[in-house]
Amino acid sequence: MSDQDRKRLLLGQINGVFGVNGWVKVFDYSRDRGGILDYPRWLLNQEGGWKEVALLKGQRHGKGVIAHLENCTGRDDAMTLVGTDIAVWSTWLPPASEGEFYWHQLRGLTVINLEGEVLGKVDHLMETGANDVLVVKSDRNRLIPYIPNTVHKVDLENSRILVDWDTQF
Repeated sequence: MSDQDRKRLLLGQINGVFGVNGWVKVFDYSRDRGGILDYPRWLLNQEGGWKEVALLKGQRHGKGVIAHLENCTGRDDAMTLVGTDIAVWSTWLPPASEGEFYWHQLRGLTVINLEGEVLGKVDHLMETGANDVLVVKSDRNRLIPYIPNTVHKVDLENSRILVDWDTQF
């Protein structure tokens, strides 16, 4: 399994305790609140290392998420987890639909326009409400909308994205 396939993806952070029975409050980074609960196992970053734990129970609660994790039996246990990052292995994600990609798959890909000119590499993506945007870095930053008329092909095998985009933009 390649490093790309075994990448940890940050999904949230434990930001408080809930009650006295070991439940924690979770700040969920998922687009849809509660999406973090779709994963029965989490990776917790504790004491400089990642530890896999089972999610015993969880639910959306108010504007956030609460969860009960294995070996977290009381408030004191829960308090030790506050501030802990939550991740999953990329291999735990469900397969993307045909023609769809996870953002982490696009980071680092070389962006080339229809004329064969290299525009840079995808640094990250942003959500604007109307559409997602590729942030491409090279000698300068470019913001390229991730829409069908602009993004012609994503080639994960060759680490490239083909776009209809002028070098002057």
